[in-house]
Amino acid sequence: MTAHHRTSHVARGFAGALAAAILVCGAAAAGPALADPAALPTSATDAIAQMVDLSRQAEALNQESLTAQTELDAALGVQHEADGKLAAATAVADAARAEVRKFQPMIDRAAVAAYTGARTDRMFAVLSSNSPQQLLDKMSTLDVLSQQTAASVREFKKAADVATAAESAARAAADTARAATTAAETFRAEVDRKRQDLGVATTQVVEAWGALSAHDKSTLAGSPFPPGFDRDSLLAGLVPGSGTSALAAALTRVGDPYVWGATGPDQFDCSGLVQWAFKQVGKNVPRTSSAQAGFGTPVAKSDLQPGDVVLFYPEISHVGIYAGNGMMVHASTFGVPVAVAPIDTTPYHSARRY
Repeated sequence: MTAHHRTSHVARGFAGALAAAILVCGAAAAGPALADPAALPTSATDAIAQMVDLSRQAEALNQESLTAQTELDAALGVQHEADGKLAAATAVADAARAEVRKFQPMIDRAAVAAYTGARTDRMFAVLSSNSPQQLLDKMSTLDVLSQQTAASVREFKKAADVATAAESAARAAADTARAATTAAETFRAEVDRKRQDLGVATTQVVEAWGALSAHDKSTLAGSPFPPGFDRDSLLAGLVPGSGTSALAAALTRVGDPYVWGATGPDQFDCSGLVQWAFKQVGKNVPRTSSAQAGFGTPVAKSDLQPGDVVLFYPEISHVGIYAGNGMMVHASTFGVPVAVAPIDTTPYHSARRY
């Protein structure tokens, strides 16, 4: 195939890929910037550049999808907790209502007696007694009945108050559970949408990559290490510690493929590599690049040390581990294995020290 025909074939592949990217990403106002559909590749260099741009858009969607999944997991946790509280509150309310029902017959009898004019006071005992002994017996009986009735009324009121409070708590728990379910359903829909967007975008990236020649694919992949970079010397000079040890772990994965959503042990996306590397030294860091940007402590670019986490792009859609001398190890993008590269080739955002 001539260079002209190869370029035309690549251009056709990218035309479809770019059109799909517009359909996918254009719906998300907060999504990454779009490639210009009119700027179809006219050379292998342009094709690779647009391939990288499409891949970055897909990577940003990947991170958004992961963030949405994290939010869904949190929402499901809240929903589970709310459902548990609702079940507990309902059980308390049921028990309180059962306690009220236990006292209800006696309260009902007292109410009926009062309504029908039953005389249960001491004056009635005096008037209706035929002897002092009968009077004493009646008064004693009335005292006992009065005490029992008063105690029953007190217990009934106490049980009724508990039931009212329990039912109020159950209603509040039900409202909370409904809100938690609604939030979880909202996040679930967002996750599904992000996954669909990512699926279309990654399919187009793979198709565009397939349109590249073997030479162009090799050019895109590049070298795992920049000229003059000596991994062995770097590793020998690292001071033991969580950051530098995580860097050492990440350097052992150089050459492994980039895969959206992968967290190792032999394929990674950008935040997956960072998470995996720190996990090897006992640190549990967040899954997404945006969440990793809030972990640890901030570090100025001028104070970067090997093992610091470096973050890129305004939306923080990419992340790597600083390797010293302006270099980082990162899982770059589709078609490019885990590699060491200069940090200045990617729009710098910030850095954190774990």
